[in-house]
Amino acid sequence: MGLINFFALASLASIALGSPVPLPDTFRLVVREDRPYNASLPNVTIFATGGTIAGSASSSDQTTGYQAGALGVDILIAAVPQLWNVSNVRGVQVANVGSPSITPEILLNLTQQVQKELDSPYCQGVVITHGTDTLEESSFFVDLTIRSEKPVVFVGAMRPATAISADGPINLLEAVTLAADPDARGRGTMIVLNDRISNAYYTTKSNANSLDTFRAVEQGFLGFFINIKPKFYFAPALPLGKPYFDVMNTTCLPQVDILFGHQVLNPTLASAAVESGAKGLVLAGMGAGGWTTPGDKVIQDVIEKHNTAVVYSRRSMDGYVAPTGTFGYGGGFLNPQKARILMQLALGAGYENAQLKTLFEFDA
Repeated sequence: MGLINFFALASLASIALGSPVPLPDTFRLVVREDRPYNASLPNVTIFATGGTIAGSASSSDQTTGYQAGALGVDILIAAVPQLWNVSNVRGVQVANVGSPSITPEILLNLTQQVQKELDSPYCQGVVITHGTDTLEESSFFVDLTIRSEKPVVFVGAMRPATAISADGPINLLEAVTLAADPDARGRGTMIVLNDRISNAYYTTKSNANSLDTFRAVEQGFLGFFINIKPKFYFAPALPLGKPYFDVMNTTCLPQVDILFGHQVLNPTLASAAVESGAKGLVLAGMGAGGWTTPGDKVIQDVIEKHNTAVVYSRRSMDGYVAPTGTFGYGGGFLNPQKARILMQLALGAGYENAQLKTLFEFDA
């Protein structure tokens, strides 16, 4: 069976959604209903949550304004028959939404299903398809809540499945290849896009549109792909101070809000967030976590009166926020969106002041 390219995906999308993308006569989609099990290949499970990789547009040159999460996991698998050359794959549809619509309930359900799958001796690795807008948050969450040496790989796409030169199929093939590779063990949760392998702990989306968007500027990539084969730069290693949270019996997480720092910021927004239910605040501060003097007074007030947990982070893409030395906690290398996830998990686990300080300022 030859490579099923974007024309095939466009045809599937038109079947599913009635979109007008035509299938050229020179291309034909062939799907075998029953794939024989190959005992010589590893078993990889694909958990699908939606996003651009499962997106569909009304024309092949449309790369914005499309419908995210339009295609199911079975369609994504069928569109890349080369998957069967590297593993026995099966798909599980956890959600089918754009990544801004991912909720704590979806993340908890995802982690719990992934952990159970990895605990099975018959599973060698897991791939999670996800929208790119919040992929760094979900992958960070999974990285902190999964306990396994087996590979966990997040994958997405910057172009919908119906687009010319859609990047989803090759990204998915590389992700499954990585999850099936024994050399990928012990590296924590990874992210695969644009032929790059990165660590979920530090990686962020650096550009709203570019294919080459996921990167950890200071920490670098773990490896890359050549001819769909992963090549690593380093031996397996994990970030210093990375915690683990057992959420197998967790059903909800506390509200944590992010406030954006800027000149003449409104200091009362912190009080409003707490009054609306926030148990923690993350400040996307200016420079290395800077906040205004009136704003700091309100932050100190909500800490003292409401016992609100507050982390000072930074609005710039990279950098380090040192311990505050007074009130609140320094966010270290974590950007605001990752600090928020960490605080949610910590507060949900019952962490109090001393534990939170150690968690965020472990290297102080």
